[in-house]
Amino acid sequence: MVVLVTVIIYFAILLLLSRLVGNRGGNAAFFSGNHQSPWALVAFGMVGASISGITFIGVPGWVMTTHMTYLQMCLGFVVGYLVVSFVLLPLYYRLRLTSIYTYLQHRFGTVSYKTGASFFILSKFLSAAAKFYVVCRILQACLADSFQVPYVVVVLVALGMIWLYTRRGGIRTLVWTDFLQTACLLLALLLILVKVATMLNMDFLQAMSTVWNDPHAQIFEFDDLASKQNFWKQFLSGIFIVIVMTGLDQDMMQKNLTCKDLRSAQKDMCSYGVLFLPVNFLFLALGILLLLLYQQMGVALPVRGDDLLAGIVLDGSLGTACLVLFTIGVIASTFSSADSALTALTTSACVDILGKEQDEQVRKRTHLVFALLFVGITLAFNAIGSGSVMDLIYTLVSYTYGPLLGLFSFGILTRRHPREACVPWIAIASPVICYVIDVLVRHSTGYQFGYEMLMFNGMLTFLGLMIVSRK
Repeated sequence: MVVLVTVIIYFAILLLLSRLVGNRGGNAAFFSGNHQSPWALVAFGMVGASISGITFIGVPGWVMTTHMTYLQMCLGFVVGYLVVSFVLLPLYYRLRLTSIYTYLQHRFGTVSYKTGASFFILSKFLSAAAKFYVVCRILQACLADSFQVPYVVVVLVALGMIWLYTRRGGIRTLVWTDFLQTACLLLALLLILVKVATMLNMDFLQAMSTVWNDPHAQIFEFDDLASKQNFWKQFLSGIFIVIVMTGLDQDMMQKNLTCKDLRSAQKDMCSYGVLFLPVNFLFLALGILLLLLYQQMGVALPVRGDDLLAGIVLDGSLGTACLVLFTIGVIASTFSSADSALTALTTSACVDILGKEQDEQVRKRTHLVFALLFVGITLAFNAIGSGSVMDLIYTLVSYTYGPLLGLFSFGILTRRHPREACVPWIAIASPVICYVIDVLVRHSTGYQFGYEMLMFNGMLTFLGLMIVSRK
């Protein structure tokens, strides 16, 4: 019952906050926040939007199989944020864009523009629904102590709440709700860390020392080039994942474009990029401490890494307080990710696909339609099921964001113009060819592509555009 009360209070606070800050401004406030957002507020809120519920649940479990090698990718993330700050943000601000895909129209034409926006909508739907699917299952388990709630009801209520507090103010509301949700997420993480350390009879400093000296604290992997955890694969993949999942993603860039000027947006992006590394270190440190706690309690480790934190919290081993904190952390991270995805999808559809940036009724109807579609895709993921969702998301990114990487790179690095009619076919063919090559190489040599497939995918798109282009 205490979890249900926590959920209700949290929903009420979000609705009240959205009512206070998002009740005015129309489409200008929904799409761009009237370019009045304080950069520090945006930077802090983007931590929660990027982390999502999957990170909260899944990253601690990664230490079971890959130790702390995820930090290699996080180091690449930092470099990626610098590229976004000093290459892409100046471009977007110079053109005064609402949707970043409008750049493709300026550079190439309408067909390329709509191709890029369509790939974003496909990519964002799949990745956001994958995140939301797992977290709704965890939320359902959190409520099991009060009621046996069907999964479909959890999805409908959660999406309904997100739709309610984003439908008026859009991005203007999200800047403030993301700040609240990031604060709740980080507070929950720190308090759960303290609780686990206390159960291990350690203070915080002793716990960090133990983590650092644990065999699972291995960060770097240089020896095995074929491994998906090889440093150069992880580091370079991290750079390009940030470029596409932040710099070429309307969801993430829309918040940055609400800042009053380029300098503020760059301070926001650099601050957020620096924060990402220590936050993920804390998640991995929690995973190592949980392994020690499982050993101390004589409990068998879960089969799936995603269940390492969730399993011990939901069975009551960490107490009611941690169950409440875990619920708050899951809700905060989930809503911070899903609400911004829903807003960005609405923006891209209205501005890029429909060309109805000024029509408020079209925007409201589109927002509702996307919410309903989001429910359908989330339920489809539930019916299909999956393994490690973090791995699934990065794999989806490698295939679906590759054409966007190729399109933007071609536009920025060359002065050539591709034949517009060929662009959609190249964008579709590139990920298909990548998948075929991945299967053939794995069966013939045993080499398995990791997230570096994103770079290969982008390169194929770039080469395809070069072949059909002219000066």
